[in-house]
Amino acid sequence: MGLVVLAVLCTGALYTLAALGKSASVPANVGPFLLIILGLFGSAHAAVRILAPAADPTLLPLVAVLNGMGYVFIARLDPDLAGLQAVWTGLGVGAFVATLLVVRRVRDLERYRYSFALLGVGLLLMPLLPGVGRNIRGARLWVKLGTITFQPGELAKVALAIFFASYLVEKRELLAGATVAARGRAFGPIILAWGGSLLVMTAEKDLGSSLLFFALFISMLWMATGQGIYLGLGFGLFTAGAVFAYGAFSHVQVRVQTWIDPWSRADGQGYQLVQAAYAFGSGGFAGTGPGLGSPGKIPAATTDFIFAAIGEELGLLGTSAVLVMFVLIVGAGLRIALRAEQPFEKLLAAGLTVIIAVQTFVIIGGVTRVMPLTGVTLPFISYGGSSLVANYILLALLLRISHDTAERSWRSAGVADETVRSTV
Repeated sequence: MGLVVLAVLCTGALYTLAALGKSASVPANVGPFLLIILGLFGSAHAAVRILAPAADPTLLPLVAVLNGMGYVFIARLDPDLAGLQAVWTGLGVGAFVATLLVVRRVRDLERYRYSFALLGVGLLLMPLLPGVGRNIRGARLWVKLGTITFQPGELAKVALAIFFASYLVEKRELLAGATVAARGRAFGPIILAWGGSLLVMTAEKDLGSSLLFFALFISMLWMATGQGIYLGLGFGLFTAGAVFAYGAFSHVQVRVQTWIDPWSRADGQGYQLVQAAYAFGSGGFAGTGPGLGSPGKIPAATTDFIFAAIGEELGLLGTSAVLVMFVLIVGAGLRIALRAEQPFEKLLAAGLTVIIAVQTFVIIGGVTRVMPLTGVTLPFISYGGSSLVANYILLALLLRISHDTAERSWRSAGVADETVRSTV
């Protein structure tokens, strides 16, 4: 609880500094703002203490800091979006509590593997449906139902991670088979995953999601079998798919050429990357200060390029802090996976952690020109309701696995339930 309160205070301090930098006055609503975020994350903490008291204690406070920082920058850049982000944060915390309440044993999800497979594929392909699918900024990722627009692919990643973990646990002996025939049969799922990622990229023009899902499957396959050959095969298929996409799709060629030399396209396709480079340069070591920079000059600064906005106003110190927090989250997730005794829980925890790691690397790598830019969100920071809700569900599943593992360990040691609760 102390870490949660510290996260709330850091968010409140950043919110106040941003207002001072922008208007030279303390925001009148800073008190209610602090009470609201304390109520949200305090409720989430209480849910963890009641429903999963033995869970890892660091994940929720880290997420609270990232979510709070993202909200402050969104409010600083677009007050209208800030209200929506606040609503989505509340829904995300609600989904977090509901997941802890409904999923009392993660291993029970293993029985519904094919239901999750159908759900994941259906969500992934939903934007292609006529009438409800929406094409925004060249990618067909959104679905509009009434007044609500969301990205179903964000929820699909959690559903597919559950399916992959269940399938790979069941087939791991075959997948790790020593015979050539056994390995040949194992290549089928890899080819299917590769074809699925190409379908997403082709039909929806979404490089980020296709890379994320393919990387998720290959990494989980490698972790389930311990066979390095799958990593090599996956890299070969990824290379082949990238070459195919570059030759077949003009938007992929533009992305790659802009990545290599954005300066020659500074008045067009390279404008975002050039402005992001100026933002990082202006930020320097300690940043211009919250509210004192000009991140609004960067298109999509609240979504794809929010890391550049943080770099301008908080500098290298701020961006390094963000990276350290993501490293700590990934480290905690992998620790949960290592400690889990049940194969399904172990592989699912690792897969959920891979989602956070790959998504973070892809978007930060794109903004800093380590790799071509893709259209994924920075987890818990970027504006986006679908991403927030999906990531809070992911967080709840990780905490449930952590709690179940610790509770089984203490029970096997003969510790009573009452002692477990009083200890944690």
